[in-house]
Amino acid sequence: MGSHLAERFVRAGHEVICLDNLQTGRLSNIAHLMHEPRFSLLRQDIVQPVNVDGRLDEIWNLACAASPPQYQRDPVHTFRTCIQGSINLLELAREKNARILQASTSEVYGDPEVALQSESYRGAVNTWGPRACYDEGKRAAETLFFEYERLGVEVRIARIFNTYGPRMSPEDGRVVSNFVRQALEEEPITIYGEGRQTRSFCYVDDLVEGLVRLMASDARGPVNLGNPGEFTVRELADIVLAMTGASSRLVQEPMPQDDPRQRRPDITRARTELGWAPTVDLHEGLRRTIAHFRDELAEGRRIAQAG
Repeated sequence: MGSHLAERFVRAGHEVICLDNLQTGRLSNIAHLMHEPRFSLLRQDIVQPVNVDGRLDEIWNLACAASPPQYQRDPVHTFRTCIQGSINLLELAREKNARILQASTSEVYGDPEVALQSESYRGAVNTWGPRACYDEGKRAAETLFFEYERLGVEVRIARIFNTYGPRMSPEDGRVVSNFVRQALEEEPITIYGEGRQTRSFCYVDDLVEGLVRLMASDARGPVNLGNPGEFTVRELADIVLAMTGASSRLVQEPMPQDDPRQRRPDITRARTELGWAPTVDLHEGLRRTIAHFRDELAEGRRIAQAG
């Protein structure tokens, strides 16, 4: 997501400073930007104090591993990224008089008790479980943004629902990347439980457009950004198998603890206040994503053979 935003801003003539510890980010995603004079990369973790010389107009906090296998590798660091990292960037925003956007998440709703999640829903999060480092970290970060807004910092908060698309790592660990990679490599497709849990998948181009509109808006408080189209995990697996032509078999594994049974965003606020709604449907988004993964996996095999 960060690389897509950076690309958009550079093409629009803005100067972009990308700060990344590369925990989950990949240099290959920004390789085409490295020669641009208006783009620079700082290798740093936001849990450390952030110092940037000169003027800053906008700060986009997209930091933190987002898939359970990634953020559970070091849950304390995940929580520190959400809390200390947010404080560091909010202090930078206050110093520079810059507007700041927080990439929050639908995970603040936990395992929801309502079928359609609106921004007013307070969620059902387990504070004593393996997902809490991320879910509660993001919830606490929203509180920090609220408190800094009371101190005069201009803040924007996006609650992002499952985003997918080109430049995802094949080893990302979330359901779209897992299914596409497994299908393309003719591996078994791993489904947790019976695959009846639902998700709403938003293509990255749509999400980027929503984020840009949110940052430029006067919206106060969290805004859901996601695609209200709802699919079961089993339906997603069937679609990926059909689109890739793979013969992979489906393998069921036990449901992970606190895995949400349902995800579907109410995007009324985004429609009315931002004039935004997703335009890329799941089949078209998967077509583009599968093509990207197919090329990346083929390139990886070529490199391995050459080595």
